[in-house]
Amino acid sequence: MTEFHPGAIPIVLLAAILSLMSIFLPAGEATYTLAPCSASPNCVSSQATDAAHLTEPLRFTGEATLAWNRLKSALGTESRLSIVEDTGSYLHAEVRSLVFRFVDDVEFVLDPEAGVIQVRSASRTGYSDFGVNRRRVERIRNVFSRQP
Repeated sequence: MTEFHPGAIPIVLLAAILSLMSIFLPAGEATYTLAPCSASPNCVSSQATDAAHLTEPLRFTGEATLAWNRLKSALGTESRLSIVEDTGSYLHAEVRSLVFRFVDDVEFVLDPEAGVIQVRSASRTGYSDFGVNRRRVERIRNVFSRQP
């Protein structure tokens, strides 16, 4: 027969309270980080640590949700781009090349406190993209910055 230990009651109560809290309290919003660019020149990122891959984030003032909507509107101007995930603070889109149907990944992470949307655009295959990803980010930036 198992002995009862009175000192175990506070531990059991604490475990029960923590379990109930995890059920009833909302979880914190997931945070997303962009993957670093590889050494190949077919990627740009606003979080890159080297000049060859570095691009500026999209900057905004005002309400973050309005900036996020502006981003999605700007993405609508890109050919062959489809959004595959949008959580409201992370967005992943795929862009297919016209002829060979290669896929590039374009990702955005909203940072409302800093007033920026971090960006990464990278080819899934190949070595060089002949500047396609950098030009894409600049087109998106230009449309984003022109919107009210």
